Amino acid sequence: MASSLFTSPKFSHFPSLSSKSSPFPPFPPPALYFRSPPSTSLLKTSVISCSLNSYVSLGSRPGPGPGHRPDYIPNYIPDPNYVRIFDTTLRDGEQSPGAALTSKEKLDVARQLAKLGVDIIEAGFPAASKDDFEAVKTIAKEVGNAVDKTGYVPVICGLSRCNENDIRSAWEAVKYAKRPRIHTFIATSGIHMEYKLKKTKEEVLEIARSMVRFARSLGCDDVEFSPEDAGRSDKEFLYEILGEVIKAGATTLNIPDTVGITLPNEFGQLIADIKANTPGIEDVIISTHCQNDLGLATANSLAGAAAGARQLEVTINGIGERAGNASLEEVVMAFKCKGKDILGGLYTGIDTRCIVMASKMVEEYTGLNLQPHKAIVGANAFAHESGIHQDGMLKHKSTYEIISPEEIGLERSNEAGIVLGKLR
Repeated sequence: MASSLFTSPKFSHFPSLSSKSSPFPPFPPPALYFRSPPSTSLLKTSVISCSLNSYVSLGSRPGPGPGHRPDYIPNYIPDPNYVRIFDTTLRDGEQSPGAALTSKEKLDVARQLAKLGVDIIEAGFPAASKDDFEAVKTIAKEVGNAVDKTGYVPVICGLSRCNENDIRSAWEAVKYAKRPRIHTFIATSGIHMEYKLKKTKEEVLEIARSMVRFARSLGCDDVEFSPEDAGRSDKEFLYEILGEVIKAGATTLNIPDTVGITLPNEFGQLIADIKANTPGIEDVIISTHCQNDLGLATANSLAGAAAGARQLEVTINGIGERAGNASLEEVVMAFKCKGKDILGGLYTGIDTRCIVMASKMVEEYTGLNLQPHKAIVGANAFAHESGIHQDGMLKHKSTYEIISPEEIGLERSNEAGIVLGKLR
């Protein structure tokens, strides 16, 4: 089994993130690959440099992509088929046990997220610590003002609990960005209100309403609200509290499956019900935040989008609390593969050629190693050991390959991916 998909295990040896050279260097010589010892690379591949300004459509999947991004309006998307990608690697992702990033590493990751073209970067939880506050502030000033030639610049978001100190701290950190956002939350499930908050529904509703209003009063015109543990919350209460925060000025309503308990049809129905029963819902963006406790975060996110959500919260490599979050690379490539034919034309603005660079950067900085069979970016994602599969791949790669390595930022030799094993 191989330890890495790449010729170099260190992303610092990869092509420069700002390289202006051709994104498709010459292919290396063809080769067949035998089973490799753990210390060597399984596939002879290399990383293709990525740039926001040099996107090239790859593969046979038509439809909009980077360069077709609609104008950013906090509570409205001009193209109803466009899905915003909200990356929370620097906030929820960093909450992974064992993961810790320095301020410089957070800035590096934020820059790479901008190269990917994510719509919103949740840069951290400013009230959590002085270091986190300063990191979010730096990202807001630098990444949040780096407008590219198409006019794209990511929204920089800070998380806060529903209290004035948290919200004020979040605003003081993100306000330097061209597009700042405050994301505030409070739990709405019965178990959380009774045992964690020790508050009634009426008290929670008033806190949510007043704190969204407070966030808007600071001068922030982009406020996201999350009813924590929405997946286990009473639906009628959800409709009520969401309707109240809309009236208070919320522009995005994020629906978290905080403990990853829902199934795709169940979560999709929750989004559909919220869309059908919440007063004023037509004036805001519906978002999803799916945890992966049952391994369904990606499926639930796609079900949410199919039901009407137009913002999906994800992380690079799916890192996050407990079993992690919906994986950016899985969600985005699902849209690229199935968005037009199955999902009614839904698409994102992500430059998928920057996926591998982001994945390796996050893996190295956090120390959270990818399992070899991780979808899209795992070491075995493009490897074939079965003789039947190898025969098909050598004849025509699309026989067993639904995504080409080039689409996510890799190049390979003609026979890369062929693994000869079980030799006697």
